[in-house]
Amino acid sequence: GFFQSYAVEVDVKDASNATCLYAKWMMRFLIKYETNSSDYKNASLNLSSNVTHNGSVCGNDTQAALLAVQFGEGHSWSINFTKSNETYQGDFITFTYNTNDTAVFPDAKRKGPITIVVRDTMRPVQLNNVFVCHNADFFEAENVTQIFWNVTVQAFVQNGTISKKESRCRADAPTSAPTVPPTIANVTTASTTTLSPSPTTGPRPVENPETGNYSLKSGNKTCLLATVGLQLNVSQDKPLLININPKTTSADGTCGNTTATLKLNDGNSTLIEF
Repeated sequence: GFFQSYAVEVDVKDASNATCLYAKWMMRFLIKYETNSSDYKNASLNLSSNVTHNGSVCGNDTQAALLAVQFGEGHSWSINFTKSNETYQGDFITFTYNTNDTAVFPDAKRKGPITIVVRDTMRPVQLNNVFVCHNADFFEAENVTQIFWNVTVQAFVQNGTISKKESRCRADAPTSAPTVPPTIANVTTASTTTLSPSPTTGPRPVENPETGNYSLKSGNKTCLLATVGLQLNVSQDKPLLININPKTTSADGTCGNTTATLKLNDGNSTLIEF
């Protein structure tokens, strides 16, 4: 099942009440945390309908712009933007989640806020252009996967008016299919960002997926082994079948006393967790 996640819209004003920083986007966080029994659980942290943006800053030629939001029980996220003479770009993303939020992190061993910082991979955007990316983008660091989609952002807005000129992300190239936002469930989770087949005169048959052997080690011992062929059936305007190629897919994850997680990444923005 898909979890509800709300769109965030932030319109930061300067001293003259003109828009200087604008963003609208959706995001979700998949977090692996340790419990008091030394097992690891997966949590899904989604935005609520009540989001504040205290601390957001317009920025200027000498000061970075800052887009900051707060939500839920002590969670926060921010990104700062820097600019050159002709372009602006995201610099660092800072995410803080609070494991005292027992609704999201039941039985968490470590209590209190935990902060991670990752460098944004956003390409430089021409000043007076708005950056748009409908497909999902992923950032993974320190047991946290951050997922963003339907992003519209413009830093250092000129004359208080959002530009009509767009700079699109690579994933939004004309051949890209819409993204299915990643999910996390109790047993199996799957998310896809894929390229659709080139147009043809008729549907092309999809062969059975190739069987792959995926394993995890705990020390020098294998703790999880999966031999499986994987095919994703994505429901959209036109159903899309995707075979996971084991030759280009890497396996990662963890083994606990009572639970294990297998994460498969095909290197092309398809992420599957069991």
